[in-house]
Amino acid sequence: MHYSEDERLQYHIQVGAGDVGRYVIMPGDPKRCAKIAKYFDDPVQIADSREYVTITGYLDGVKVSTTSTGIGGPSASIAMEELIKCGADTFIRIGTCGGMQTFVKSGDVVIATGAIRMEGTSKEYAPIEFPAVPDLGVTNALASAAGKLGFDYHTGVVQCKDAFYGQHAPESMAVSYELTNKWEAWKKMGCLASEMESAAMFIVAALRHVRCGSCFLVMANQEREKEGLPNPVVHDTDAAIRVAVEAVRELIRKDKEA
Repeated sequence: MHYSEDERLQYHIQVGAGDVGRYVIMPGDPKRCAKIAKYFDDPVQIADSREYVTITGYLDGVKVSTTSTGIGGPSASIAMEELIKCGADTFIRIGTCGGMQTFVKSGDVVIATGAIRMEGTSKEYAPIEFPAVPDLGVTNALASAAGKLGFDYHTGVVQCKDAFYGQHAPESMAVSYELTNKWEAWKKMGCLASEMESAAMFIVAALRHVRCGSCFLVMANQEREKEGLPNPVVHDTDAAIRVAVEAVRELIRKDKEA
């Protein structure tokens, strides 16, 4: 069944086949799409529907796009599913995260090598035993880009959750015992940061046989705060955006060579 008034367009994102490139950078915040598109040549806004803003332009002569996802796995998975139907096959999630290890500082970049599936969306795609891991080529391109640009960055596992305030005020929740104990477990296992979308996106990518990776700006780190370490709040996501854009350029080059 097709729900869109215009059958050419996907119901939620209001984008049609040919409107987007195969490479899509996906922030959560719709306002970040314009910041990303500043790095494109000839950017044009394609759609603005619900939380989904889509802008298409070019990098090195190749069509690329940025589509916002809103917050969390459900809306991110919808955007991916509909973008895949429009021809996209390579996705980079960019956004913000909260550091979990004390060496992960505000303003650093985190590149996910895996995601803890402490969210609900991915469970409707795959059994919980299946790991949420990004595409190795995309992840390597992100790490290469971060190094080339000279940013302080970390690679490792991130935690994905559905409740923002379950992280920041776990003691107020009826399941505080579970939230607190698992948070301590993730820290012991070396989890770098907490965010909300990667696990769902990695699982969607695995099921649909497309590529996905993610990188984040560390806004702050509540573990550093607890230990009395410097912990400014950083809001400028330009570093993560530049890493994603440079990674797309590298993927374009490698895909052409292949």
